[in-house]
Amino acid sequence: MTIEDVALAAGVSRQTVSRVLNNGPSVRPVVRERIRAAIEELGYVPSLAARRMGSGKSFLILAINDRARTIENWSAGRGNDWVDQMLHGGMLTCESLGYHLLFELVDTDPAKAIKALDGALSSLRPDGVILTPPHSENAALTALLTKRGIPFGRMGSSSRHDDGINVFMSDHAAAVAAVEHLVALDHRRIAFISGSAQYAVSDARERGYVDGLAAAGLSVADGYIQHGDFSFVSGAQAMERILALPELPTAVIASNDEMAFAVLHVAADAGIAVPGALSVFSFDDTPGVRFSMPPLTAIRQPISALAAALCTKLIRASAGDTLNGDYILPFELIERQSTARCAA
Repeated sequence: MTIEDVALAAGVSRQTVSRVLNNGPSVRPVVRERIRAAIEELGYVPSLAARRMGSGKSFLILAINDRARTIENWSAGRGNDWVDQMLHGGMLTCESLGYHLLFELVDTDPAKAIKALDGALSSLRPDGVILTPPHSENAALTALLTKRGIPFGRMGSSSRHDDGINVFMSDHAAAVAAVEHLVALDHRRIAFISGSAQYAVSDARERGYVDGLAAAGLSVADGYIQHGDFSFVSGAQAMERILALPELPTAVIASNDEMAFAVLHVAADAGIAVPGALSVFSFDDTPGVRFSMPPLTAIRQPISALAAALCTKLIRASAGDTLNGDYILPFELIERQSTARCAA
């Protein structure tokens, strides 16, 4: 089965079929639909090599992620729900647009990151690149992509940038909403466990926590901000430091699900009932939170939707569209059984 067979069945030229296969312009919708119907009926599968030769594109989108953190989670048998959701949204979107999504783990050390990305760009020649935190904050990587003329986008970065396509939720607003939820439940002593300083979202969420308290007429008590690195172990250590404070909080906000799981674990070991004596609030709402004991109230970060939106925009950018700028997707506050009215 060849492209000529599709052209004959659809009653169009070979070039018109090629434009449809490559998501090109200047094809009327009715003709485009007729060609797609012919492709489906004939079971035609276009050769990626032929598509590349005819268009000058690779039909590849490259996503790079934090190597050490991802491998740590996989090696510990915890998996990585954030990565799973990103691949879900990105792969399905790329597939629907005739593209492939490739996933690479890149070291966060600046020199190693540049070397790894430069090598990937030379060997793969992607039409677009997704930078996830903390790579999204690495100016050397974006400078390299700009020099190469490759469209790039940042996913989940709350920092403001003047270049690239930036798709994210407002982490600051989400943290304010978390505080508002707890204040509405009469909590006044609310602690916060921040994530790694390498990630811009950590600062945005911490600032949102502080601003949310201030809006409610509250201040941050000594020791009520503890810093972790998004891992379970760091969350447990932060919670142990909170329990050593002279006045315990009635609620704890953790900056991601893994650290929230650790809060639940340490609280259970200390005989502290959740949510009876302590409310726990989480960020990201990855699939595991609904199975925790109790199920966690959380900010749902639209990870799959972020990846889908960014892949779509990168593919359009590779075709010549100018799309640089900020695109903010809404978050959701999912209330479950880990938060309740303050009993103190």
